[in-house]
Amino acid sequence: MRTIRVAVIGAGAFGRNHVRIAGRLPGIELTGIFDTDHHRAQGLAEEHHTTAFTTLDEATAKVEAAIVATPTSTHEGIASHLLQAGVDVLVEKPIADSAAAGERLAKLAKENACVLQAGHLERFNPAVMALERAVTIPLFFEVHRLSVFTPRSLDVDVVLDLMIHDLDIVLNLTCEQPSEIRAAGISVLSANVDIANVRLAFPGGCVANLTASRVSTEKVRKLRLFQPNQYISLDYARQDALSFAVHPQAPGRPDIGFSSLPVEKAEPLQLELEAFFECVRTRSKPRVDGLQAAKALRVAEAILDNIKEHGDLVRETIRRRT
Repeated sequence: MRTIRVAVIGAGAFGRNHVRIAGRLPGIELTGIFDTDHHRAQGLAEEHHTTAFTTLDEATAKVEAAIVATPTSTHEGIASHLLQAGVDVLVEKPIADSAAAGERLAKLAKENACVLQAGHLERFNPAVMALERAVTIPLFFEVHRLSVFTPRSLDVDVVLDLMIHDLDIVLNLTCEQPSEIRAAGISVLSANVDIANVRLAFPGGCVANLTASRVSTEKVRKLRLFQPNQYISLDYARQDALSFAVHPQAPGRPDIGFSSLPVEKAEPLQLELEAFFECVRTRSKPRVDGLQAAKALRVAEAILDNIKEHGDLVRETIRRRT
């Protein structure tokens, strides 16, 4: 197996997890870590017996693949620098701070014959992969992604922080872009939207209701899918998916069968990194490439625009009634 020299850009919480896994994968040489906070990078590098690069240029010159785990606003600049140098890149979600920026990165990757993968981690959740194999004609989704409040990722709205995972999955399973979007959301503990509820309607008739919150008292990661004669309930955290299916027996006497979808549990981040490095070796298309990530981001932007319109309407109603 050919050894791949890899750098992790960003030594925060996400970067630490990437370093932890990349450093133990066979055929991977964790060449070094770069962070604008050199002291933080140095501490993480010493912990994992590698180098702390002093500049992004130094990191770029010494590797053939890189993982970008920095604040969203920096994704385009860092990934562009790497791609222009011919370095294959995995960028944490969201791929950039706008769909247009994501599309620019996808174009740049194509021009430089580079692999560009977006870090949509839940696509590598074994339960989600089992769901993909079971999908027939999606008719209705009910999705909840709730987290307790932490000071992480407050530079973006909850739609880009949490809901983007589920948007990507729903778009992938429906193979359509929504024809109608209705959304509402509010800020609670940050300057951005902290809780949002969204209804997406698709041209084929499917409807998806999604709720995301980072101010919940509990952590919930669940998706429910309804399709002809079947209901599937998926728990992201437990990595399981339960199927309830109707099997006709005699007229008016349906038989309802219950079963678990076959799921081989594993750490999604490790599966994601293994898939990325396999793409680097084989020059194959990633499971979530730049254009797919940009499509999810474009829907997220439309949702945020819708939330703003709804907020303006609410404020005007309050103004008129007080």
